[in-house]
Formats: sequence, C-alpha cells, structure tokens
Amino acid sequence: EGNKMARNGRGGPALATAAIGSFVAGTIGTLALTFFAPLVVEAALAFGPAEYAALMVLALVAVSAVLGRSALRGLIALALGILFGLVGIDLQTGQPRFTFGTAELLDGIEVTIAAVGLFAVGEAMYLAWQGNHANAEIMRMTGSLMLSKADWGRSWKAWLRGAAFGFPIGALPAGGAELPTLLSYYAEKKLSKYPEEFGHGAIEGVAGPEAANNAAAAGVLMPLLTLGIPTSATAAVILSAFESYGIQPGPMLFTQQGSLVWTLIASLFIGNVILLLLNLPLVGLWVRLLHIPAAWLYPGILVISTVGVYGASNSLFDVALLYVFGLLGYGMRRFDFPVAPLVVGLILGPMLEQSIRQALTISQGQWSTFFTRPLSASLLLIAAALVLGPVLWRLVRKP
Repeated sequence: EGNKMARNGRGGPALATAAIGSFVAGTIGTLALTFFAPLVVEAALAFGPAEYAALMVLALVAVSAVLGRSALRGLIALALGILFGLVGIDLQTGQPRFTFGTAELLDGIEVTIAAVGLFAVGEAMYLAWQGNHANAEIMRMTGSLMLSKADWGRSWKAWLRGAAFGFPIGALPAGGAELPTLLSYYAEKKLSKYPEEFGHGAIEGVAGPEAANNAAAAGVLMPLLTLGIPTSATAAVILSAFESYGIQPGPMLFTQQGSLVWTLIASLFIGNVILLLLNLPLVGLWVRLLHIPAAWLYPGILVISTVGVYGASNSLFDVALLYVFGLLGYGMRRFDFPVAPLVVGLILGPMLEQSIRQALTISQGQWSTFFTRPLSASLLLIAAALVLGPVLWRLVRKP
C-alpha cells in the first residue's frame, strides 16, 4: 500500500503514518510488557524442570512448523540446530562431544557466529548467486510529511488495532512480526469504509501493519525476559548477548537484577521516541541509501561480518566457522529451508537437554513425569497438535 500511495503522490503521508504508527504501537507494546511481565514471572516461578522442558519443546516445534513453507524442512533445520548445540563440553560428565579434537569447539558454537554466518554471509552469497543485481524501481518521495485531518482519522484506529494484534501474537512461540502484520492488514481491509482503495494506496493498509510490526517486537521480549526462552532468531541472538555477560534471562532475573530489567524496558520507551525523531526528518537520507547498487553491498557485508567476528575473538578459526555457516545458510536458502529454526535450536537445544536431565533426576529416571504433570502434559499436547494437525487435516480433506 505504501508503494501505491507513493505512486499516487502521497509518499509523504505513507511514511508519516508508518513512523507515527510505529511509535504509538511500540509505546503501547512496551507498556504492556511493563505491566504483564511481572504477572508472567509470578506464574513462571511455579515452573519445574518438566514444565520448562515442555515449554521449550513447544517453542521449538512452533518455530519449525510456522516458519517456512514446509513443516518437514523446518523440523530438519531445527534438528540440525539442536545437533550443533550439542557441540562442546557435557556439563554433567565433563566429556567433550562432537569436537573432533578441536580445542576451539570445547566451549561450543557461538550463536552470534552462526547467526551472522547464516543471515548475513549466507544471504549475501545467495543473492549474489541469483545474479539479479538490478535495483527495484525506487519512488521519489512526494507530498508533505504532515498528515491531513482525514489521514489522522483513518490512521489512529488502525494504529491501535495493529498494536492489539502485534503484542500478544509476538509474545507467542514463533509469533514473530509476520503473522500479526498480515492479520492487521486483512482486518483493516475488512473494517475499512473504503475497501476498494486497498491495493491502490489505502492509508490504513500502511498504518495497521506497521503498528503491528513494532508492537510484536515488544511482544517477543516477553517470553525472553520472563521465561528465558527465545521465540525467534532475533531473540536467540539477544539471549546469546545476555549469556555472554553471564546474565541468564528468566524469572530470577527480575528479582536478582531487577534494575537491569527495568532499565532495559525504560530504554525501549526512549528508543521509540528517538526512532520517531530520526525517521521523519531523515526520510530523504534513507531513500537515497536505497540507490546504492545491490552488487556493491555483498562485498561490504562479507567484509563487515569477517572483521566483526575476528575483532570479537581474534581467532581465525571463528572466521573459518563463520564461512562454514555462511555456506550452510546459502544452501538452506537455495533449497528453501528456513534458517530461523536452526538458530533457535542451537541456543534452545542445550537448555532443553539440561531441563530434561534435571526432570529425570528429580523423578529418578521416570519419563512419565512429563505426562503426569498437568501443565507439562498440556504443553506437549499442543506441540504434538502443531506437528500432527496439518498432516491429519490433509488426510481428512483427501477425497
């Protein structure tokens, strides 16, 4: 819709409603995080290892089943990530696993190296392999950035509805930003007084999805901060950053390092304001950046990724590992395997293993503990439904 508005000479209002909507929804999402996070923490304090293990299984299955066009490919990517997560020292026995005598792998595979390799290096390789370096047509920004009274009237409800979609769905396993964005768009089209404008530059079609996208970003932090469980690749990288400083997100984080948590949440409010102040005056600069030829970006991405990884560890082994994951990411993109489940599996795999071992130790090796505890059994049933539901649905619909 934004492109259509730009073609109709209303690029300014399109950018304005996107920027203001992002600010409004981001602020609402952060407020929701502020009020609901303590409630989730209180509930999470009652979780035992069995409940945590079941919750992680649900998160892993949801990420692999929802992201990508094939649940099977998602599960394969997830299994690969869990396998990579097993590399390193076994915390219980102290024995090295899958290190092949390489001392650099004793501490495991760094999530940031894997993420940069898969998402940056792999993506650059894939786009370069495609060979289509022609930039898409870039519309000139026309029209004032000021919203008219009619634009305000059509936008503000869409902003609120987008926030209502974005935060709760973003907080779900694999909710992310894509699902609430799509739901917001279709809801605005359904509720609009001018449905015929959709597809031709309806301002609600920009306002609602942009708001949902930003509210979902705050929602993703809910399970990360309160339960210590990342539900997206971005959250997995954030969790890795926490762990690199010896900080483990979860219920105890709010009691042991409450000042850190609330400072982080306060920074989200400040960030929303700064984002609004940067977006509107500097729109012209952002548009000019789009004129950089795509072919120039690939070498830059590779150089920045290489320098960043080497600068963090001063290890050529890490640089080599970066390009191993880059080649893996290229192969996954080429054969349509989702990358996010691999990253989430890499970081959640060891946590899942630890929770399962703790639960089995407490229950004296009884696997039934996962099915006799009501909450863990319910979470596992939901995970099973996510895997088997689509298969059974296709079988039922077959003539």
